[in-house]
Amino acid sequence: VGQDPVVNTLRNAIEQNRIAQAYLLAGPRGTGKTTIARIFAKALNCKHGPTVAPCGECDACREIANGTSFDVTEIDGASNNKVEDVHSKIIDNVGFSPVGGKFRIFYIDEVHMLSGSAFNALLKTLEEPPPHVKFIFATTEADKLPATIVSRCQRFDLRRIPTAQIVEALQRIAGHERVRADGDALLAIARGADGGMRDALSALDQIISFKGAEVTEADVL
Repeated sequence: VGQDPVVNTLRNAIEQNRIAQAYLLAGPRGTGKTTIARIFAKALNCKHGPTVAPCGECDACREIANGTSFDVTEIDGASNNKVEDVHSKIIDNVGFSPVGGKFRIFYIDEVHMLSGSAFNALLKTLEEPPPHVKFIFATTEADKLPATIVSRCQRFDLRRIPTAQIVEALQRIAGHERVRADGDALLAIARGADGGMRDALSALDQIISFKGAEVTEADVL
């Protein structure tokens, strides 16, 4: 939601077969970095892929959605920030061919949390990666990344999502959940989310648990 320039660029990269070796997604929390990474991984490894419309039904798509794909490794940079972690989770595994999809994809969230020695170890792999390996990095603090890492990535800066687009998404989700929420209620949730879709969804979920199937602005406030 609200990241059309990023989505369009990635879509064009797939359609034109110009998929980069590494991507950097930078932006505030809750704006879609992890979601984009997972959808992009599906787009690359779907049995019909690379495709801009992954089916969501093949084994590869389901495993990525469930977090059980051998070909897609998600790493939390905050808790796996040592050089030993980079070696055991990435460097020691990049040589293995994909099992179910076309690519081995390594996604590191909050990559700026890696130590200096971990970055140095990762840099060697980024310089000469096997053709079947793709990297996706996400961070809320891109300025903390070494320039040597950033220069080897295609960088995308995600913006805070406009309030109107958050309201539109919440209306769609509320309808799907059979919840009657008036426009002012959704607007109050969207404003409180401060441009973050995840915060808006958490607030909507909480207010539904509190109030039930009918939500008013007074309930939200």
